[in-house]
Amino acid sequence: MIALSKIVKYIDKSLLIVTCLLFIFGLIMIFSSSNVTAYMKYAISPYNYFIKQGIFLFAGLIGFIIMMKFTTKFYGMSSWLLMIFLIASLIGLLIIGEAKNQAQSWYDLGFFSFQPSEFAKITSIIWLAHYYEEKREQLSSWTVSLFPIGVCAIIALLIFKQPDFGTTIIYTILIGLIFISQPIPKIMKRKLILGGIVAILLGGFLLVVSGKNLLLERQLERFNFLRPCDRLLDDGNQVCNGYIAINNGKIWGKGLGNSTQKYLYLPEPYTDFIFTVMIEELGCISGLILILAYIFVLYRILVIGRESYTNRGCTICYGVAIYIALHIFVNLLGIMGLMPMTGVPLPFISYGGSFTICLIAGLTAVQRVSVETGIRNELNLKPKIVKKRKK
Repeated sequence: MIALSKIVKYIDKSLLIVTCLLFIFGLIMIFSSSNVTAYMKYAISPYNYFIKQGIFLFAGLIGFIIMMKFTTKFYGMSSWLLMIFLIASLIGLLIIGEAKNQAQSWYDLGFFSFQPSEFAKITSIIWLAHYYEEKREQLSSWTVSLFPIGVCAIIALLIFKQPDFGTTIIYTILIGLIFISQPIPKIMKRKLILGGIVAILLGGFLLVVSGKNLLLERQLERFNFLRPCDRLLDDGNQVCNGYIAINNGKIWGKGLGNSTQKYLYLPEPYTDFIFTVMIEELGCISGLILILAYIFVLYRILVIGRESYTNRGCTICYGVAIYIALHIFVNLLGIMGLMPMTGVPLPFISYGGSFTICLIAGLTAVQRVSVETGIRNELNLKPKIVKKRKK
């Protein structure tokens, strides 16, 4: 373990400050967007989701402190056990999991609903980083290179069977991009990418031809995402009301807490559609500032990855950056009606225990990479002491 002084010295302070501010802002927006729904729809305390999210953040803080004491190599070795546990958990969901929002994706643990598919994303990032670091001399072998892809394909299939189409897409893209970033021989990589493209095209063809057999009716409805306001009383309800919220906010917003669309027009405004409530209350200027903050966070993570002296550290950073970026793109494009709405939370802002803890874990791993790089650079820059020979 590394001394606390070293951790404080080499942690990326700008990234830490911005992410902490984003989490605090998200907590404020969760209270503002959830209090009406909690009281009017579920007849519970207006502070319910605010308090729960605060507890999730506190648990994430404890996890951050603990994780920072261990090396990324230790993360990697532990990830083997976590991958086995998560695969077993995903199989168990198909048998004893609790259905929520028409998907069997959660274990109800009382106060906390455990979602294995969310933890699978971060665990897979760390596991792939560790695997490709340990096997870097053997990546010319097809078996070695493709083994983790086969394991991740099993996880993707189990997530799809829940069914959770949105998470399946994000997980598949995440794993694919991490694989492409690895130092695999170019000839192999080109063949594998070509094979992946063919598989995607074939899968798309099967969805079109046999969609009713492969997807549930509610999943097929999501592909009808254009002109949602023409279906205001049907499946276009959420997106259209999101448009109304954005239009109400204009440039400067109606003021914090003054959203009208959160009054049950948006079913769960504190999760998928929290961005529209934020725009209605704080204006489009707040959305612009949030996007700039996202860009800064992604930039700092990529810089830390680029400066890492190991492929493991680089992969962890790039994987976490892809993880965050995919959630941002899928959520914002969905609420704008530019792609199907898949129930993906917005990083730092949306309510959710599993996602919040996983996001903090991913950011902690990035910060650990920064610390290890700083210590390595310090050791390399120290002048070597040459002992004088006695005459």
